[in-house]
Amino acid sequence: MNNLGAQDVDVVVIGAGQAGLSAAYHLRRVGLVPDRDFVVLDHAPRPGGAWQFRWPSLTYGKVHGMHNLPGMELTGADDDRPSSEVIGAYFAAYEERFDLRVHRPVEVHAVREADGGRLAVETSEGVWSARALINATGTWDRPFWPRYPGQETFRGRQLHTADYPGPEQFAGQRVVVVGGGASGTQHLMEIAEVAAETTWVTRRPPVFREGPFDEDAGRAAVAMVEERVRRGLPPLSVVSVTGLPLTDAVRRARETGVLEREPMFDRITPTGVAWDDGRTVEADVILWATGFRAAIDHLAPLRLREPGGGIRVEGTRALRDERVHLVGYGPSASTIGANRAGRAAVREIKRLLEREPAPA
Repeated sequence: MNNLGAQDVDVVVIGAGQAGLSAAYHLRRVGLVPDRDFVVLDHAPRPGGAWQFRWPSLTYGKVHGMHNLPGMELTGADDDRPSSEVIGAYFAAYEERFDLRVHRPVEVHAVREADGGRLAVETSEGVWSARALINATGTWDRPFWPRYPGQETFRGRQLHTADYPGPEQFAGQRVVVVGGGASGTQHLMEIAEVAAETTWVTRRPPVFREGPFDEDAGRAAVAMVEERVRRGLPPLSVVSVTGLPLTDAVRRARETGVLEREPMFDRITPTGVAWDDGRTVEADVILWATGFRAAIDHLAPLRLREPGGGIRVEGTRALRDERVHLVGYGPSASTIGANRAGRAAVREIKRLLEREPAPA
């Protein structure tokens, strides 16, 4: 601890999801010791990253492309068990095996410039003084709620994917599902089994992907996301540019009319939604499956954002501050991308620490 009361480490990792745990693993691999040389801070109450908050009906068998963490495989998982339980247990075992000593629950309030070229990480357990920062906070804490005229007048229930409880609570109700991504289609197909009526609305016609998602397609999708990040724009998720996989369940839902999409409504009424051409739909519930934004407000004091609203990164390094790395951001938001980003960030941070040794 320094004379200002801050606890000194070389690296602070914020977030213990896939990206944060990958980074912590690679910090250990290069010889850094938890709670001496680096610290991992996580606001969640238990291991599991954002997965621990997923709805119970999202079983492990429905998860698309969960990639193993480095150094330890997830084996023997029950496809019928909730993904929150399977992945939560896996992350907990991973933290224990590699002795990552995650601090939780810890809220990070702000990251600021400090004396001596260090960063001050202000948290609910005090201030950490670091020479480098790995931000792995993901998006789950920032659900995106679009605004439409009349929204405040709706007399029914409005909720977001972040609060989705599973299909049972929609039994016998008229439900409007907003959003054309993977979550929106999963919610819709589940709810349609129990609801009195469902309506699916999206801003753009959904794109369904036929055939396997091969390596070339993956590289092309990541390149599209990387281009936005290089231009300093808020990143799109990798999933948003890959299209929706045409599974057997999706095919059945299309054949039965469940996935018959309507264009985005123009306004919300006290009893439903309406379009300017005179069409209306009565609803008891509006479910916003409209995605998330990067949870990076705590980095605001460092002034890393570009005029376009995003943070420009080269690989994982913020172009405005080489001490700051963002993993699980933009092109590294997939589970395999998060693993690779953790390794890449640690490689660059190791060079930074060796170039600028800590003061004696």
